[in-house]
Amino acid sequence: MTGQPAPGVVPHRRGQTHLMHGARTTGHHFTVPLNHAEPGGETITVFAREYSSLDHDDDAAGLPWLLFLQGGPGGRGSRVTQLGGWMKAAAKHFRILMLDQRGTGLSTPADAVTLPLRGDATAQADYLTHFRADSIVADAELIRRQLVGGPWTVFGQSFGGFCALTYLSLAPEGMARVLITGGLAPLGGSPDQVYTATYRLVEARNREYFGRYPGDRALLTRIARHVETVDERLPTGERLTVGRLQMIGSFLGGNTRVDALHYLLEDAFVSTVDGPRLSPVFLDAVWAQVSRSSNPLYALLHESIYCQGAASAWSADRVLADYPQFLPSAEEPLLTGEMVYPWYFDQDPALVPLRDVAGILAEKADWASLYDTAQLARNTVPAAAAVYRDDIYVDHDLSMETARAVKGLQAWETADFHHDGISDDGEAIFNRLLGMTGGSGQG
Repeated sequence: MTGQPAPGVVPHRRGQTHLMHGARTTGHHFTVPLNHAEPGGETITVFAREYSSLDHDDDAAGLPWLLFLQGGPGGRGSRVTQLGGWMKAAAKHFRILMLDQRGTGLSTPADAVTLPLRGDATAQADYLTHFRADSIVADAELIRRQLVGGPWTVFGQSFGGFCALTYLSLAPEGMARVLITGGLAPLGGSPDQVYTATYRLVEARNREYFGRYPGDRALLTRIARHVETVDERLPTGERLTVGRLQMIGSFLGGNTRVDALHYLLEDAFVSTVDGPRLSPVFLDAVWAQVSRSSNPLYALLHESIYCQGAASAWSADRVLADYPQFLPSAEEPLLTGEMVYPWYFDQDPALVPLRDVAGILAEKADWASLYDTAQLARNTVPAAAAVYRDDIYVDHDLSMETARAVKGLQAWETADFHHDGISDDGEAIFNRLLGMTGGSGQG
């Protein structure tokens, strides 16, 4: 599905190997086409880091490969200093390749600094059309053929699971098996269905949270009313608004992170000679959650990951009209989840230069298809997915529709984990999915 590198381009450069706390790591740089439909055209670099366990002799060269596809969009591969959780389990059987998806990490960057070098907003938006799941999968296939040769196991978390479904659609011959956690995307339809489900799920998670910490309901409302009248500044100098305060609802997507939200809120106020003010500790922590300075692709491309043949037209913002309890002006505004709104590009200094680019992408209607439903219906690759019943980011019911559309895919439905389940008990989750596909690391 991908072309050959441009003449004279070195397709693969292997870096130094380092040993750290029971793990062996090696960096790899791959030269790939920006547009895989034009293999002789412009190229970019994609970085991936290989991890293997020192429990294996020599350099573990005899082990089969596992490609890990990170969540996102815009999330770089995990940087770990020792093998734990799912990686510890996987390293018993595999060499792990942790991909920095194009535009992230040590791959050719796509951010507020580099994107303007492409030209005007239209040129930047056109460039970013090559940063969705179909291009990521094409990169992976080029890398596999250069590095591995035969098929490999693919493990996708969240958006990485979306990419794995695209992989199953476009290049199933490259996969020995596929494992997915919290990442069965809808195969068709408008993003509106996703955000309709998301608002409903996040509202329920708000109720659960405030039931656990009832005092935090009044405290959050107090903070919201406070920032409406008092000029509180985030570390990058911009004023904290109610809308950005609501974004700390990202904590609600985790099993244990939800409790960290309580600790964040209890740090909110300090007493000063001018009355209560928000503490530097609180403001720093909020900024760390709401700034997109390190991953602008998340905001720019988030709605496009659901688009096939139609524009998103700021889906989350339009659907918000049916859920006024999430409006910043609500009497007791609810915390939001992963929704992206147009005003992000007015209020986040890291996104302001990309406002026009975001607008163009939101109105783009000719997105290519990401899934081949006919291919998925005749799938022969062993596949297993963890579907979390209370996942606020990837709806259980939509996930199960997709599971039924992929021949042979085994879905493990569980209420024991939220979206970031592999951060809580990744070893158990990985081992279960691997076992469901008959895997023991052979092939």
